[in-house]
Amino acid sequence: MATIELVEGDLTEQHADVLVNAANSSLLGGGGVDGAIHRKGGPEILAACRKLRAGHYGRGLRTGQAVATTAGRLPARWVVHTVGPVFSASEDRSALLADCHRNSLRAAGELGAGTVAFPAISTGIYRWPLDSAAEIALTTVSACLAEHGTPIEVVRFVLRGRDALDVFRATADRLGIGRAEKP
Repeated sequence: MATIELVEGDLTEQHADVLVNAANSSLLGGGGVDGAIHRKGGPEILAACRKLRAGHYGRGLRTGQAVATTAGRLPARWVVHTVGPVFSASEDRSALLADCHRNSLRAAGELGAGTVAFPAISTGIYRWPLDSAAEIALTTVSACLAEHGTPIEVVRFVLRGRDALDVFRATADRLGIGRAEKP
């Protein structure tokens, strides 16, 4: 049975097979998690992303899709890039946020990854409310891990700040989703 872990910390310092990048559609770096992944991962990640843009992803990565590259200098084997939706009070984009998690796990599984570390996708500059993002992320990941045939043993949500960790904890408890916490 796979485990969901919740931890407060820096995603770029996580030792995992896959780090999920909350990327922008250009795949060429940006702010927040995306910028940190590119800065700490080094030029190898940017070169891999440029290669993707020169090929199948010439127009960039669409919201909810996921694609893998090298992790460069990060303490991981791969980075799976996914583009989260911008929050809208007038349009329900929840399915797109769920797709980010589902497609990232699918990509990680195809790589044979055993451990995957996620940020709280879309909760930064894309303004997705943390409680809603936590519910979508935890529900989607829990359902994906329950499917047979995945090599993924651990999914770790790496959250920035105690408030984010507390929201994810409370959401997991409310949903009855078992979880572990790393010290």
